[in-house]
Amino acid sequence: MNSKTRKYHPAKKHFLIASDFDKTLSFNDSGYVLAELLGVNDFEAKVAEVSALNMVQQGGELAYLIMHDPQFRAMRKEHLVEAGKRINLKDNIKLLSKVLEHGIDDYRFSFFVISAAPEEIVQSALKDVLPVDHIFGTRFRYDAKSGEVKGIIQVPAGYGKVAVLNHLHTKLQVSEERVIYSGDGSSDIHVMLHINQRKGYTIAVSQAQYVTQIAKRTVLSDNAVSVLVPVLEDIVGWDATRIRTYFESHELLIQEWAKMRTDILTIRSSNPPAEPQS
Repeated sequence: MNSKTRKYHPAKKHFLIASDFDKTLSFNDSGYVLAELLGVNDFEAKVAEVSALNMVQQGGELAYLIMHDPQFRAMRKEHLVEAGKRINLKDNIKLLSKVLEHGIDDYRFSFFVISAAPEEIVQSALKDVLPVDHIFGTRFRYDAKSGEVKGIIQVPAGYGKVAVLNHLHTKLQVSEERVIYSGDGSSDIHVMLHINQRKGYTIAVSQAQYVTQIAKRTVLSDNAVSVLVPVLEDIVGWDATRIRTYFESHELLIQEWAKMRTDILTIRSSNPPAEPQS
């Protein structure tokens, strides 16, 4: 084929899209599932106590409990794998992964999960959905003989998520403004602030107050592919009609699509009542 007949195919715009796992791709928290499996009944109180001590990054409480709480000392790697099998995932995560892998128009996406949940739980839950090298979670060091947890290698919580994300966008040679992140809670605040500062794109998937204030878009849905809506609108540049048609091509019907702006106010009187005289 000579230069006159060769067709020109513009290079696809490459984006890194990363997602939290707990309550972002799943309905429940990995820690609760693991605690139930191990027979730990007061998990929520334990997390609250660790969080109040401000000794670990937000989201890293489970890793701390696994290392230091006596009730978690019986945990082995096989418990994490089993807990992953019990995670209740949102609908169509596999479709979301396939769509991103295939690309949309002249956009292509590298999809990763970055979570403070134990890596084995996330890998087990997302088996046959994502390759293990696209999953970054809390990684433990185990005793070769007993299988007991002996240490922590990494905890992607708080600034730990920023470190993983920086590693990925450098490795993939994706510019910072082409980084997209979706998450649901306080452990995502640092990474969202980091991405926004560098002109990236952030999506909240819950109504958690601080996250929705930071994220550029908020999407609430039980379906994992819902995160594509703001990407298709704000990144790819599609209108609502084309987005609905695209979803229908994957046998999905958007039944309700309500856009709302929520104002959260605390209002007090500027003229407080006088104190009663004694």
